[in-house]
Amino acid sequence: MSAALIDQIYAMFAEHGDDRYGEEVDQVQHVLQAAQAAREDGASDTLIAAALLHDIGQFVDGAGLAADLHGADARHEELGAALLATAFPPAVYEPVRLHVAAKRYLCAVEPRYEAGLSAASALSLRLQGGAFDAAGIAAFEQEPYFADAVALRRYDDIGKQPDWQVPDLASYRPLLERLAVHTLA
Repeated sequence: MSAALIDQIYAMFAEHGDDRYGEEVDQVQHVLQAAQAAREDGASDTLIAAALLHDIGQFVDGAGLAADLHGADARHEELGAALLATAFPPAVYEPVRLHVAAKRYLCAVEPRYEAGLSAASALSLRLQGGAFDAAGIAAFEQEPYFADAVALRRYDDIGKQPDWQVPDLASYRPLLERLAVHTLA
């Protein structure tokens, strides 16, 4: 199961990796840069994998095009987490599930955060409900993977640099295989 899912993930990147969804970099560049930011930050292997896979839900049922084409939020974070939960531990898929909530949280608790969002992230923020209110902040802070989701969100923000060259997708396969195997033991 885990090897099949990893093959499916790589096939999804091959099919949709050139998509940009309003950003200056394509999806493969974006997630590779996010994962490299996590590596450089000394993040755990599970958080590095989450950074690499955080937008995999964009490739499910056209979710990545929903904002531009339909003015809707397709909940890519939930689609991605559901897919990843079939073979990866919660420390990988829970930050993925929460990375949109982390954006809403950061917009609420850091006054300058929202101004630094890319145009595409600002659009999706509006579609996702905007900054959290006090109740949303409190609820998010109770999530077991709250801190990892906030870190993942920051890696997501870093991973949008047109000229940053980072290791390729193939370099992450051993990490993904190691993490997926542990969920089956």
